[in-house]
Amino acid sequence: MFDTLSDRLSSVFTNLRGKGRLSDADIDATAREIRIALLEADVALPVVKDFIAALKERARGEDVSKALNPAQQVIRIVNEELVRILGGETRRLQFAKNPPTVIMLAGLQGAGKTTLAGKLAKWLSGQGHAPLLVACDLQRPNAVTQLQVVGERAGVAVYAPEPGNGVGDPVQVARGSIEFARRAQHDMVIVDTAGRLGIDAEMMQQASDIRDAVQPQEILFVVDAMVGQDAANTAEAFRDGVGFTGVVLTKLDGDARGGAALSVREVTGQPIMFASNGEKLEDFDVFHPDRMASRILGMGDMLTLIETAQQHFDEAEAEAMAAKLAAGNQFTLEDFLDQLTAIRRMGSIGNLLGMMPGMGQMKDALAQVDDRDLDRTAAIIRSMTPAERENPKIINGSRRLRIAKGSGMKVNDVNQLVDRFFEARKMMAQMGGMMPGMRRRSATKSSKNKRKGKKGSSGRGPTQPRMPAGFPGGFGGMGQGGGMGPGGGGMPQLPAGLDLPDITKLNFPKQ
Repeated sequence: MFDTLSDRLSSVFTNLRGKGRLSDADIDATAREIRIALLEADVALPVVKDFIAALKERARGEDVSKALNPAQQVIRIVNEELVRILGGETRRLQFAKNPPTVIMLAGLQGAGKTTLAGKLAKWLSGQGHAPLLVACDLQRPNAVTQLQVVGERAGVAVYAPEPGNGVGDPVQVARGSIEFARRAQHDMVIVDTAGRLGIDAEMMQQASDIRDAVQPQEILFVVDAMVGQDAANTAEAFRDGVGFTGVVLTKLDGDARGGAALSVREVTGQPIMFASNGEKLEDFDVFHPDRMASRILGMGDMLTLIETAQQHFDEAEAEAMAAKLAAGNQFTLEDFLDQLTAIRRMGSIGNLLGMMPGMGQMKDALAQVDDRDLDRTAAIIRSMTPAERENPKIINGSRRLRIAKGSGMKVNDVNQLVDRFFEARKMMAQMGGMMPGMRRRSATKSSKNKRKGKKGSSGRGPTQPRMPAGFPGGFGGMGQGGGMGPGGGGMPQLPAGLDLPDITKLNFPKQ
């Protein structure tokens, strides 16, 4: 969604680099280009004016004028101002002192409230809660049925005493859901309300009546991130008519210009709390302003990538896998299949790679990444016998023909997989202790390196991001700009003046 804005900002920063000192003319030209980039991204005009005014004021300050590299300081200012207009700090849910905690969803029809209700319920279930979905949209055809289907997919209960399709009192349903939740021991209640194609008095009144009936701890305004500046206008109308405590952005995976995300927080004064970036129920997470700013500026989102890896990789299994990778010939195609399956569970490969710093410069390559390639590889491996997976050297011509027929692929595809597997295994063995979790060197050699500080020590600082042990090569060991430039794996560097955030502030889920 932010590709166009990211490209424009990257172009501006490229022009800044190499300047030993910035003149007022340089600052004005930079501010003008950033202003155009924000307006083209459909950011609300008042937000753009405020952003540019802050940028100019800070860029002309003493910190920039006296800096050794003032261009880097300007880039840092842009990053900090983006974080500010996106909300500054991550906002968490407020819970009731006495359960259940009630969360009411409001927004226009088509914003994705019903699907969002299922995503939020699934996310809360993963946090150890017992959510209950409440069907209060009794006007839209089959809205109740849709919520029941979404609830079944999410594995959560649905309270739907009325059939909907114009039948039933939504306020009474909302009121009855609280008592039902207490009896059934649900500590979270998510109320899905009706929307309209546009703002009208009847919808606002119904939402207000439901709010008064259930007294929610959170009222989340669900907004389609693809609607541009109109999202800010709609948010203002809901804020004045019903009131809300937070915003949820949906359809962040779309190809619109994304101005809503940069406008709604600044216009309404209410924080963006969650973001939905796909159609699957798992495509949902807490909104982090600093991480979103990082993505916009091409810094990637290593913290989210690491959190995702932590959730899908078992530490004990990963350590065992790391040992196999270090040993080289102990790593089998069965192990490779396990790694592919784990990565596939993490989501789209293109999205995962896009979270890595500098990958914004490789958008065209990322667009060509096809998740089905992993599925085809898995199909080939699953068509092998256990003995063939354990020892691929026994796969001769007749076996390759059988495997190709069994997986629906060509013999050449099988040949390429086997050849690349041997090459990768050889490379992993050579990398040895360089990969996260691998401890190939002897204790004597390690201690000697530690004493003398020579080549061979890991060199990873305490605040540098670290993937779970055994995470596939190429994702781990990336610190504050380290390992990302020439000599560091060939990956693109971060924009000048920007660093990865401090990972020590994260609370990773326990394995």
